[in-house]
Amino acid sequence: MRFCHLAILLMASLLLGRARGETASAPIVFRPAYAPGPADNPMKGFVPYAGQGREFPHSLEFDYLPLAALMTGPTNFNWAPLERLLNDVSSRGCQAIFRIYMEYPRKPSGVPAFLVDAGVKVRTWTNTNTQPFPHAIDHTPDYEDPRLRAALKSFIAAFGARYDGDARIGYITAGLLGTWGEWHCYPHSEWFASKTVQTEVLDAYEAAFRKTPVLLRYPAGEVHHDHAPNSQRRMGYHDDSFAWATLETGRKSDDWFYLAALRAAGPAALNRWRTAPIGGEIRPELWPCLWTEAGCQEGQDFARSVAETHVTWLMESSTSKPQSPEERARAVAAARSLGYELQVVQATAALSGRTLDVSVTLTNRGVAPFYANWPVRLRAVDATGGEVAVTLPFRLNELMPAAADTQSGNLNLSSFPAGPIRLFLGISNPLPGGRPVGFANRNPDDSRLGWLSLGTMTIP
Repeated sequence: MRFCHLAILLMASLLLGRARGETASAPIVFRPAYAPGPADNPMKGFVPYAGQGREFPHSLEFDYLPLAALMTGPTNFNWAPLERLLNDVSSRGCQAIFRIYMEYPRKPSGVPAFLVDAGVKVRTWTNTNTQPFPHAIDHTPDYEDPRLRAALKSFIAAFGARYDGDARIGYITAGLLGTWGEWHCYPHSEWFASKTVQTEVLDAYEAAFRKTPVLLRYPAGEVHHDHAPNSQRRMGYHDDSFAWATLETGRKSDDWFYLAALRAAGPAALNRWRTAPIGGEIRPELWPCLWTEAGCQEGQDFARSVAETHVTWLMESSTSKPQSPEERARAVAAARSLGYELQVVQATAALSGRTLDVSVTLTNRGVAPFYANWPVRLRAVDATGGEVAVTLPFRLNELMPAAADTQSGNLNLSSFPAGPIRLFLGISNPLPGGRPVGFANRNPDDSRLGWLSLGTMTIP
């Protein structure tokens, strides 16, 4: 009896649909052609200093800020310098990467004045580890001083409370400790923060930032000789000697090289790129030669370094200077090779009455996922300009290199007249005026910025 009842209901539904003129169309398959993704796709690529490199395609800009400019008392903060930086960078449609420091050779001390006035010791010395730049005066605080440690924890908590998830920020490098905020005081390693102090800073960052990615300079396992363990934390890493001290050499003297340090830190660190971004800086010695026809006589293979690290962004200042067309083309191709590259493989659309069922298949041709996981939107536009849209349930941060994913959604076209409709796919940037994600597809209709035209179909 139950089967007969269901059959009667199904037949009645079909007859009612036919009476209303609702028919199911044969699926239409769209296969947009491949084309390289934009070199200025958001949250990836080459990164100039803030305000520089405007002639080279980019979506991220970098700068340093002294802690002294942001913290004026144990619980008193001046966010104006950071606000100026973020607003300046975002005014160009870019997101910011920045690092807050207390010691930077050639610059005044970044230790907050109230700590110095309270008696926190600061060593002034000549740093010889400044290649390729001249030796310079450095200012190293006593990282073990309880007053400094309390200030760092207070600052990070307030920093995260105000800025975690801010759309103007792409990534934060942890900074605060060591020369240039790079978590070392070489050649005076004995002056660097103890593992206890490092752990306090790491704990504070993890508690304060749950949305905005924070990146660390050095991978460290449970028994690292200088650094507190971080391989089990959710933070990413940044290799600031990229293509110079990146690839493993097998030499004991090179065990600090990035990939050697990753391997020593264990499988969790080696696979960190799957869940957290990897960034860094191309070693300055390589800037003058990397994009020339002859290339650099020193350093390591750039393409292999990208492939093995799964790097998403790199600071690179040579692109801020005049380049020949050939050098520029090489640099643009290299910038494209970083991070994600999302291609629409195909989209299938089938009309059932006035409901359009659409499935979209994306593949990631890049070396890393898209960590921001912004929503993927499907939009239908009729001949009069009317629109309907739906969010497809992709999880871009889980779409690994060489993998593909298919997600579906449906659009209610009851408000559309009979006639042609156009289908578009887009990933919008949450930053107002920010660059949208460009797919690795040829776009036959670029009339809508940031939207890939999948094709046209007709509503009967």
